[in-house]
Amino acid sequence: MVDVFAAALLIFALRIVDVSMAIVRILMVMRGRKAFAWVFGFFQALVYIVAIKEVMADLGNWVNTFAYAAGFATGNVVGILLESKLAVGYAHIRIMSSKFGAALTDVLRESGYAVTLVSGRGRDGVVDILVMSVPRRQIRRINSLIEQTDPDAFVTVENVRPLRKGFWGK
Repeated sequence: MVDVFAAALLIFALRIVDVSMAIVRILMVMRGRKAFAWVFGFFQALVYIVAIKEVMADLGNWVNTFAYAAGFATGNVVGILLESKLAVGYAHIRIMSSKFGAALTDVLRESGYAVTLVSGRGRDGVVDILVMSVPRRQIRRINSLIEQTDPDAFVTVENVRPLRKGFWGK
Protein backbone atom coordinates (compact mmCIF):
# COMPACT_ATOMS: atom_id res chain seq x y z
CA MET A 1 0.00 0.00 0.00
CA VAL A 2 2.87 2.38 0.79
CA ASP A 3 4.39 1.72 -2.66
CA VAL A 4 1.09 2.66 -4.33
CA PHE A 5 1.02 6.04 -2.60
CA ALA A 6 4.76 6.60 -3.09
CA ALA A 7 4.33 6.17 -6.86
CA ALA A 8 1.28 8.44 -6.83
CA LEU A 9 3.16 11.08 -4.86
CA LEU A 10 6.05 10.90 -7.34
CA ILE A 11 3.64 11.32 -10.27
CA PHE A 12 1.93 14.22 -8.53
CA ALA A 13 5.26 15.99 -7.88
CA LEU A 14 6.53 15.36 -11.42
CA ARG A 15 3.38 16.83 -12.94
CA ILE A 16 3.67 19.94 -10.78
CA VAL A 17 7.24 20.44 -12.01
CA ASP A 18 6.30 19.62 -15.62
CA VAL A 19 3.33 21.98 -15.87
CA SER A 20 5.07 24.78 -13.94
CA MET A 21 7.98 24.60 -16.36
CA ALA A 22 5.55 24.57 -19.30
CA ILE A 23 3.96 27.82 -18.14
CA VAL A 24 7.30 29.53 -17.63
CA ARG A 25 8.54 28.15 -21.00
CA ILE A 26 5.53 29.55 -22.85
CA LEU A 27 6.04 32.94 -21.25
CA MET A 28 9.73 32.86 -22.19
CA VAL A 29 8.73 32.16 -25.80
CA MET A 30 6.28 35.07 -25.71
CA ARG A 31 9.00 37.37 -24.38
CA GLY A 32 11.54 36.27 -26.97
CA ARG A 33 13.88 34.56 -24.49
CA LYS A 34 15.00 31.72 -26.78
CA ALA A 35 17.71 30.18 -24.58
CA PHE A 36 15.47 30.03 -21.51
CA ALA A 37 12.62 28.63 -23.60
CA TRP A 38 14.92 25.88 -24.89
CA VAL A 39 16.19 24.93 -21.42
CA PHE A 40 12.70 24.87 -19.89
CA GLY A 41 11.36 22.91 -22.87
CA PHE A 42 14.11 20.30 -22.64
CA PHE A 43 13.66 19.64 -18.93
CA GLN A 44 9.89 19.84 -19.14
CA ALA A 45 9.91 17.06 -21.75
CA LEU A 46 12.19 14.89 -19.60
CA VAL A 47 9.99 15.27 -16.53
CA TYR A 48 6.83 14.63 -18.57
CA ILE A 49 8.23 11.39 -19.99
CA VAL A 50 9.09 10.07 -16.53
CA ALA A 51 5.62 10.99 -15.19
CA ILE A 52 3.69 9.47 -18.08
CA LYS A 53 5.86 6.32 -17.94
CA GLU A 54 4.81 5.84 -14.32
CA VAL A 55 1.13 6.21 -15.18
CA MET A 56 1.32 3.97 -18.24
CA ALA A 57 3.08 1.23 -16.26
CA ASP A 58 -0.22 0.53 -14.47
CA LEU A 59 -3.21 1.98 -16.30
CA GLY A 60 -5.64 0.27 -13.94
CA ASN A 61 -4.28 2.18 -10.95
CA TRP A 62 -6.77 5.00 -10.37
CA VAL A 63 -4.62 6.52 -7.62
CA ASN A 64 -1.86 7.21 -10.17
CA THR A 65 -4.39 8.62 -12.65
CA PHE A 66 -5.83 10.89 -9.97
CA ALA A 67 -2.31 11.99 -8.93
CA TYR A 68 -1.50 12.78 -12.57
CA ALA A 69 -4.59 14.97 -12.93
CA ALA A 70 -4.11 16.63 -9.53
CA GLY A 71 -0.46 17.34 -10.33
CA PHE A 72 -1.49 18.95 -13.61
CA ALA A 73 -4.03 21.22 -11.89
CA THR A 74 -1.63 22.12 -9.08
CA GLY A 75 1.18 22.74 -11.58
CA ASN A 76 -0.92 25.41 -13.27
CA VAL A 77 -1.26 27.33 -10.01
CA VAL A 78 2.41 26.85 -9.05
CA GLY A 79 3.51 27.92 -12.54
CA ILE A 80 1.47 31.11 -12.37
CA LEU A 81 2.87 31.92 -8.91
CA LEU A 82 6.42 31.17 -10.06
CA GLU A 83 6.09 33.32 -13.16
CA SER A 84 4.73 36.24 -11.15
CA LYS A 85 7.70 35.99 -8.79
CA LEU A 86 10.16 35.92 -11.70
CA ALA A 87 8.39 38.90 -13.34
CA VAL A 88 10.43 38.65 -16.51
CA GLY A 89 9.89 41.28 -19.18
CA TYR A 90 8.26 44.68 -19.40
CA ALA A 91 4.84 46.17 -18.80
CA HIS A 92 3.00 49.15 -20.21
CA ILE A 93 1.02 51.00 -17.53
CA ARG A 94 -1.82 53.39 -18.31
CA ILE A 95 -3.18 55.53 -15.47
CA MET A 96 -6.33 57.66 -15.75
CA SER A 97 -6.62 60.33 -13.07
CA SER A 98 -9.34 62.95 -12.97
CA LYS A 99 -7.86 64.92 -10.04
CA PHE A 100 -4.20 64.17 -9.34
CA GLY A 101 -2.56 63.51 -12.72
CA ALA A 102 0.10 66.22 -12.40
CA ALA A 103 0.91 65.30 -8.79
CA LEU A 104 1.10 61.63 -9.67
CA THR A 105 3.39 62.42 -12.60
CA ASP A 106 5.72 64.30 -10.24
CA VAL A 107 5.73 61.47 -7.67
CA LEU A 108 6.53 58.86 -10.32
CA ARG A 109 9.26 60.97 -11.93
CA GLU A 110 10.84 61.73 -8.53
CA SER A 111 10.93 57.96 -7.98
CA GLY A 112 12.96 57.54 -11.16
CA TYR A 113 10.27 56.57 -13.66
CA ALA A 114 9.68 58.05 -17.10
CA VAL A 115 6.07 59.13 -17.46
CA THR A 116 4.27 60.65 -20.41
CA LEU A 117 1.33 62.84 -19.40
CA VAL A 118 -1.50 63.35 -21.89
CA SER A 119 -4.68 65.29 -21.37
CA GLY A 120 -7.90 63.59 -22.38
CA ARG A 121 -11.64 63.82 -22.06
CA GLY A 122 -13.54 61.20 -20.10
CA ARG A 123 -17.21 60.68 -19.34
CA ASP A 124 -17.17 63.28 -16.56
CA GLY A 125 -14.77 65.80 -18.12
CA VAL A 126 -11.03 66.33 -18.36
CA VAL A 127 -8.80 63.44 -17.31
CA ASP A 128 -5.03 63.06 -17.20
CA ILE A 129 -3.65 59.94 -18.85
CA LEU A 130 -0.24 58.84 -17.62
CA VAL A 131 1.63 56.33 -19.76
CA MET A 132 4.78 54.46 -18.78
CA SER A 133 6.69 51.33 -19.68
CA VAL A 134 8.60 49.58 -16.89
CA PRO A 135 10.21 46.27 -15.97
CA ARG A 136 7.42 43.99 -14.67
CA ARG A 137 9.14 43.46 -11.33
CA GLN A 138 8.50 47.16 -10.54
CA ILE A 139 4.72 47.06 -10.99
CA ARG A 140 3.99 46.46 -7.30
CA ARG A 141 6.11 49.47 -6.25
CA ILE A 142 4.49 51.69 -8.88
CA ASN A 143 1.02 50.59 -7.83
CA SER A 144 1.86 51.54 -4.25
CA LEU A 145 2.93 55.03 -5.37
CA ILE A 146 -0.29 55.40 -7.37
CA GLU A 147 -2.42 54.22 -4.45
CA GLN A 148 -0.76 56.72 -2.06
CA THR A 149 -1.20 59.65 -4.45
CA ASP A 150 -4.53 58.92 -6.14
CA PRO A 151 -6.47 55.96 -4.75
CA ASP A 152 -9.28 56.64 -7.26
CA ALA A 153 -7.05 56.40 -10.35
CA PHE A 154 -8.00 53.81 -12.97
CA VAL A 155 -4.95 51.73 -13.84
CA THR A 156 -4.35 49.13 -16.56
CA VAL A 157 -1.26 47.03 -17.23
CA GLU A 158 -0.25 45.19 -20.39
CA ASN A 159 2.75 42.96 -20.97
CA VAL A 160 4.88 44.29 -23.82
CA ARG A 161 8.04 43.48 -25.73
CA PRO A 162 10.10 46.62 -26.26
CA LEU A 163 11.17 47.09 -29.84
CA ARG A 164 13.79 49.80 -29.44
CA LYS A 165 15.07 52.58 -27.21
CA GLY A 166 13.21 53.90 -24.18
CA PHE A 167 13.96 55.04 -20.66
CA TRP A 168 13.99 52.28 -18.05
CA GLY A 169 14.82 54.30 -14.94
CA LYS A 170 17.61 53.91 -12.46
